Amino acid sequence: MVNEKEFWTEVRKDIPRYKKRKPRVVPAFTIQALQENTIVAKPPRCRLYKPRLPKPSTFRKFYKRGLLPISLENNGYDQKINWKVDIEDLDFHHYLPMFFDGLTETEQPYKFLAEQGISDMLEHGGPKILPVVPQLIIPIKNALNTRMPEIICTTMKTLQRLVRSADCVGEALVPYFRQILPIPNLLKDRNVNLGEGIDYSQQRGENAADIIEETLEILERYGGEDAFINIKYMVPTYESCLMN
Repeated sequence: MVNEKEFWTEVRKDIPRYKKRKPRVVPAFTIQALQENTIVAKPPRCRLYKPRLPKPSTFRKFYKRGLLPISLENNGYDQKINWKVDIEDLDFHHYLPMFFDGLTETEQPYKFLAEQGISDMLEHGGPKILPVVPQLIIPIKNALNTRMPEIICTTMKTLQRLVRSADCVGEALVPYFRQILPIPNLLKDRNVNLGEGIDYSQQRGENAADIIEETLEILERYGGEDAFINIKYMVPTYESCLMN
């Protein structure tokens, strides 16, 4: 006894329109996936570690328009940043977040100007730095979200300088660890395995994983008694540098 499906298969086997064709690729979880002669498309790659090229920063736009109180001096040997006003007289609420926005820059001279400007302001800012900390979180988060090793290293080193720049800054950063630490958690243990080879980025201080570990230790040292538990919540593989 031949069932209906086998009967029609036998009848249609020599008809061109019913001959077996190459399966169609269709999206998953759709009605098309239930149709005959189809295969479900593979899920897209998440590209979790793929670098994301940043857009030109607000810092670059303001510098090009001449709206920043700095200029670049070149004496033939090295570059130097020239401040047109005393740093102590600057409005830190306006300028410091803007310089931090320049952390996403990889082109010169914008990269040099942003880094040196931040360094000078943190060195001479004193008590003006602490009230500005909440405004620095979004620029820091945007820089880390690029996932570019060069920017990650620069941002982590800047974060270290920020924590050491004034009293209580480390403690003021603790409530913002949930915004700052997801990307460091992602890249903390992402070291390149070269076997017996030499990773020269470690010698140059450009290895993102090492700098992240160093930064987490500094955040714990300067963050007060609640720093470790908040770091541990966001970075489960981190081990305390104080308790051990």
